[in-house]
Amino acid sequence: MLAGKAHPHDESGKQIIEQLHAHARALSGTITVVYLPDYDMALAQALTAGVDVWLNTPLPPFEASGTSGMKAAFNGVPNLSVLDGWWIEGCIEGVTGWAIGDAAGMPDGNARVLYDKLEQVVLPLYFNDDHGGWIKVMKGAISKNASYFNSHRMMRRYATEAYAR
Repeated sequence: MLAGKAHPHDESGKQIIEQLHAHARALSGTITVVYLPDYDMALAQALTAGVDVWLNTPLPPFEASGTSGMKAAFNGVPNLSVLDGWWIEGCIEGVTGWAIGDAAGMPDGNARVLYDKLEQVVLPLYFNDDHGGWIKVMKGAISKNASYFNSHRMMRRYATEAYAR
């Protein structure tokens, strides 16, 4: 399932969404792909509360404040993300979620890094541990990330560090 929205002036973002639709049509009958249009706060709320892992693959260094990952943490959802934006600070490997690649990011076109992490770490923990280990990571996401990374902190840092100059 995919959801998201490109900024009205983000032409490359709109093109990527068009490409996703083309791939979904090409895979029809082989792989079920669901795209949820008109992404808004109500849809975001339902998705955030109902997922098991929050996958985020921004192109470093373009991750903004990371509010969607923060929302996920408040819902006990571990993040699986490229180390960019807030996740550089928030990722405690295997405690709050998992990093895709390293601080240099995920190499262009190298989905293998993501698939290896899913296959070797994330999915075995989810499926083979009677959820005891998974629940520990969920609790880590809440206790370590949700308690620290939130919109109050984000706005305070914007006001003191980004806009005060």
